[in-house]
Amino acid sequence: MIKTTMLIRSAILFFVLSISSTVYALPEINAWTTDNGIKVLHVNSPELPMVDIALTFDAGSARDNELAGLSAMMHGLLDKGTGKLDADDVASRFEDVGAQFSASVDLDRSSVMLRSLSNEEFFNDALTMFISVVSKPSFPERDFDREKKRLLISLEDIDQRPSDIVGRKFFELLYQQHPYAQPRSGTKQSANKITLKDIKKFHKSYLVTTNSILAIVGDVSEQQAQDIANKISESLPKGKAQEKIALVKSSLETKQHIDFPSQQSHVRMGQIGVERGNPDYFNLYVGNHILGGGGFTSRLVKEVRSKRGLSYSVYSYFLPYEQAGPFMLGLQTRSDQVTEAIQVCNQVLADFIENGPTQEELALSKQNIMNGFPLRIDSNRDILGYLSLIGYYNLPLTYLDDFNKNIENVSLEDVKKAFRKQLDLDTFVTVVVGSEQKPEEDA
Repeated sequence: MIKTTMLIRSAILFFVLSISSTVYALPEINAWTTDNGIKVLHVNSPELPMVDIALTFDAGSARDNELAGLSAMMHGLLDKGTGKLDADDVASRFEDVGAQFSASVDLDRSSVMLRSLSNEEFFNDALTMFISVVSKPSFPERDFDREKKRLLISLEDIDQRPSDIVGRKFFELLYQQHPYAQPRSGTKQSANKITLKDIKKFHKSYLVTTNSILAIVGDVSEQQAQDIANKISESLPKGKAQEKIALVKSSLETKQHIDFPSQQSHVRMGQIGVERGNPDYFNLYVGNHILGGGGFTSRLVKEVRSKRGLSYSVYSYFLPYEQAGPFMLGLQTRSDQVTEAIQVCNQVLADFIENGPTQEELALSKQNIMNGFPLRIDSNRDILGYLSLIGYYNLPLTYLDDFNKNIENVSLEDVKKAFRKQLDLDTFVTVVVGSEQKPEEDA
């Protein structure tokens, strides 16, 4: 068995290293719904003998209700036992066939993922174990207790990191009573309230077929993918679809400083942005590439870093979710320069909202985005992520084919109108975490 495992590891390493040499091509997406209600998206990618599977649920942290961190904790316990197998047994079963299991949670959705060799001898065992831990986890009490203690220690650590403090407080002030305000990993108060009964109830309610999207990418035909989808679908209860997350209200101008013993201050600014699928998305995407998403060529970097040396890094981006996600601007600067740095950012934002980019900036950014697009789909994992995104948010199956065309079609006037419509400095939330110092006076 040790020799077999070593051979599998060597094979995986070889194929992972080979990914960089694959030819970029837009994938052909097959889509259907199983009899039991799972929506499936599949891409046949036979270049490598690998299979990637992502089962995505409407079970993100926005579904935690008053128990923030519940979804994250539940997903972290899935592979800790199933049937008579404990956590070590489950890990060994995956390792013996060279497979990898993982889980993740964001605001809207959760995903459980499997990566395996496509060879039937290995894949069938990996799929069987994947289905078992997802559909019939045993949630051992000792592992629950251990995970809870680990989480509490982690939350203690988070409370000591200004980068985490500023992010949590920003979402809290921005979204107020909305489910998006709660941190994905929870709080010490909510973690202490979570019981094993809550974990089991969440799993039973949310990991159901009518609440899921299945993405399959790799060396499997459409017929093989259908067989895989049917096996997964038949293992889960049908359940019922969840109600939509509540609409997001407009943000209110808020400023808060949190004292933290550090010479550097972390700054987060922003407001409520747009939801996934918003007609202005590509106009905002291109515009933000010019504003703060394009690295050293972006306006914020030029004004804040290059011209004034106020921060090593400054960035901005729109993060759309099922409901309106945030527009965020972030930077880190010396505590005595915070006021100046925020003023410069506000000036750049105000000018961009009022006047938009130049024609030269627009042309360069569009070309940069389109030239870089192949790198965003150059691996099966990348494509898997896009399939989950497309399926969950009901985006067109031609989303990848149309991406560069949508970027190319963005005009100067489109960007100006979108930014004037979507951004308003009078509704900005600003959070600063660091020591409060007065600006240095000129000598």
